[in-house]
Amino acid sequence: MNLKNLFQDFNPSKFLVFSCLLVFSLLFALRLDKTIEWSYWLVFIPIWLWKLAVICGSSVGSYVWWKHPNYRMEGDSYTQYKAMVMCTGLHLLLLMFEILACDNLEMDSHSWVLVFIPLIVMAVISIGICIWAVKNERSFEMELFCSVNILQFIFLALRLDGVISWSWVIVFIPIWIVMCVALIGVLYAIVLAIILLKSPDIIPEQRRGNVSSAIGYSFLVIPLLVFEILLANRLDRVNSFQYSAITAPLLLSLATLVCLSFGAKGGNNWWFGIRKDFCQFLLGVCPCLQEYGNISYSLQHNDSDSAASTPECEKVKGINKLKKEAIDEQPRTVVPVLSIEMPD
Repeated sequence: MNLKNLFQDFNPSKFLVFSCLLVFSLLFALRLDKTIEWSYWLVFIPIWLWKLAVICGSSVGSYVWWKHPNYRMEGDSYTQYKAMVMCTGLHLLLLMFEILACDNLEMDSHSWVLVFIPLIVMAVISIGICIWAVKNERSFEMELFCSVNILQFIFLALRLDGVISWSWVIVFIPIWIVMCVALIGVLYAIVLAIILLKSPDIIPEQRRGNVSSAIGYSFLVIPLLVFEILLANRLDRVNSFQYSAITAPLLLSLATLVCLSFGAKGGNNWWFGIRKDFCQFLLGVCPCLQEYGNISYSLQHNDSDSAASTPECEKVKGINKLKKEAIDEQPRTVVPVLSIEMPD
């Protein structure tokens, strides 16, 4: 286990989002099963915490942006700040949808078409943001998800209001198309990992990376597809499973996303105005982590190393030991470690 790579590739934004969705999905399923009798406003607490973190992070980042004009000239700061502003706008539209949905679940006071309007507007805006992100080489996972599911949002709103009386399997046709594409991607990743695993020209680290990606995508897409099939059958009254049991595959997919956030890299450095990689910021706040971040642990053991050494080997080891002691006796300049990539 290499703690350096674990911290260096960590994406805090994805970790926060997927962790909140994991807790919310569990609470929402328990509420539908009436295992808990909480108000929906309490069930949505993980969602409110997620949106609160987004608003606070954007506000602090904007304050630092306007307070220190010299920071705007640092690398691609302008592009990152613009991406943060657009992401905050999308989250505000998503927050509006969640408030309306929570109020409608609690009071049933207005139509679902009205509830889904912010989400549909968000999906339309996401199409333009995806184009901008491609031009500026920025990630756009949430924007892509919303833009490809715009038709699904419309179908859901019409079906919940009873405007259309289709079976839920038919209502979920847009998501079935998306999942078919995702399954093709998973099969491609598995085949590629198998081919590279047999190739002698690939370094072991790259092989492990491809195998890990194939396993991660499999644990993400397959349980998600199982969840959608069980949910559609439950809504069509084909089965009578509890929602907590139906949600179990979804929880597995979200747990996989939480684990993958430790190797996702990327992220926007302007959240909370830290202006640096989260790893460097964390090391600055907690310098004691530098000692652990530069250590790699290995559980492998070679029995041949424990065999008795020959006299020649003992002689070479003695010479190397004397050289090492001579080097260690020389005075050294102590420099504080500021980057996790630098050895102790």
